[in-house]
Amino acid sequence: MKSRRDLLRAGGVVLLLGAHQIARGATILAVRLWPAPDYTRVTIESDAVLTSKQVIALQPPRLAVDIEGIQLNPALRELVAKLRSDDPFIAGIRVGQFTPDTVRLVIDLKQVAAPQVFTLPPVAAYQHRLVVDLYPVKAVDPLEALIAERMKEARPPAFAPAPAPATTPADPLGELMAQHGQRAPRLPAEPPAADRPGRLPPPQKTDRLIIVALDPGHGGEDPGAVGPAGTREKDVVLKVAHLLRDRINATTVNGNPMRAYLTRDADFFVPLHQRVQKARRVQADLFVSIHADAFITPTARGASVFALSQGAASSAAARWMADKENKADLIGGVNVKTGDAHVARAMLDMSTTAQINDSMKLGSALLGEIGNVGKLHKAHVEQAGFAVLKAPDIPSVLVETAFISNPEEEAKLRSDAYQEQLADALMRGIQRYFARNPPLARNRPV
Repeated sequence: MKSRRDLLRAGGVVLLLGAHQIARGATILAVRLWPAPDYTRVTIESDAVLTSKQVIALQPPRLAVDIEGIQLNPALRELVAKLRSDDPFIAGIRVGQFTPDTVRLVIDLKQVAAPQVFTLPPVAAYQHRLVVDLYPVKAVDPLEALIAERMKEARPPAFAPAPAPATTPADPLGELMAQHGQRAPRLPAEPPAADRPGRLPPPQKTDRLIIVALDPGHGGEDPGAVGPAGTREKDVVLKVAHLLRDRINATTVNGNPMRAYLTRDADFFVPLHQRVQKARRVQADLFVSIHADAFITPTARGASVFALSQGAASSAAARWMADKENKADLIGGVNVKTGDAHVARAMLDMSTTAQINDSMKLGSALLGEIGNVGKLHKAHVEQAGFAVLKAPDIPSVLVETAFISNPEEEAKLRSDAYQEQLADALMRGIQRYFARNPPLARNRPV
């Protein structure tokens, strides 16, 4: 039996080891840089929580972040090499040992930015993360950008006289169109009663832009599901979204031009509620979220389409899928200290019966076309509480294109030919939906 002296000696060794661990501080494991049009994210991953202080300077614009309790190591130095020349926010990165136990990270900015610095606890494959998000002081209006793009294409030759602007004071979009010299929409005159045929006329042109919001799932810090050969969901669905965007932009509905708006058009993370907000900001007519399933066994296969459910999920599998997709924010990394949380929760509770009914119609149209190019996991639209489908005024569906966890379907998802077939099927489904449900006239001119 050990004596009291032996126990005290052993306790002293434990105390010394604990003190050594505390003194050693954290070790930087990896650094990542995610440039995007909306914001740029810098992520520093470590084996312990990092404490930091930051200072913003305006002339020239730069952000200094002092990370305490660490030593400069090769992993942290890699951040300098990861900078891309086309980063919209960062002009340069410098890193050095500022004091014996503090590393200073200096980010030289191309424009004045509104930084957010926060930490994330370990989740999934990640350990502790220190995140620096650089947002523009004034965000770009995505609807204005879409309209400006369309107007640039429709602009008459330089020698042609510009049409006279015609706007109404209560129409801010009309004012925007007037600034660019674009005509306000004119509704077609109603024919006299004697000239009306005895049957319903075909849908009239609404004389406006028809916008489809495409939502490639995951992105940035969140890779989504990963197939047995290493294929990442976030990469595959972005490729399919780009292909579908090209098809939408080359298509009209009853003579009205269509435009696709991507909630992310590159490899960066977008929180779930912001995906919904983005679609609403551009007044989207449809919202299509694109994903690739993964399951605990590699035998699961086939595509699925989901709509929102205000109550219970339509199946246990649908509930499991929604729970999994709704955890994307934990992996991607949301700053819970911002004031958006209450607004997001309130907005995601405003779903309506009409929206769900229209979403079911859209889902059926898409499912019917996807079934022509691949196997279906379920032959009907399923429903569950997907956070990303909760825009109250936009028909919204989530398409699981295939099971990336199935080796055969992973190989198809990697195939350029199959990606083209998927994009074609989704385009046909969207056209099929609009053929039966013409878009409503809105005060959103071409």
